[in-house]
Amino acid sequence: QVQLVESGGGSVQTGGSLRLSCAASPTTRNTYSMAWFRQTPGKEREGVAGINPDGDTTYADSTKGRFTISKDNAKNNLYLQMNGLQPEDTDMYYCAATVAGVWIHKRLNGDDYTYWGQGTQVTVSS
Repeated sequence: QVQLVESGGGSVQTGGSLRLSCAASPTTRNTYSMAWFRQTPGKEREGVAGINPDGDTTYADSTKGRFTISKDNAKNNLYLQMNGLQPEDTDMYYCAATVAGVWIHKRLNGDDYTYWGQGTQVTVSS
């Protein structure tokens, strides 16, 4: 059983930055692929970025060039650095983990992920 706890959400103005963190326990390093998703009630869940145990990353077209996913294996933390935030980035952000294959992160499909955090809210005002 993996527990994931997100933090770092908040309110910023257009063009601002936030860094989301996801603390994993027990360790997920070298075993799990992890990803960030976002969703607002009533809307479809969207994959934001993913990273596999080897550090290979993938991004949604909507976030490529603005967001950076990374992990710190020593601290069992996953991060999402978000720059150039826009109002359309307003959402609840979730981190997720899976052991389902080292290339599964490329799909950014929430159905592939077993473990989920409770989410952290990001609000971008214009």
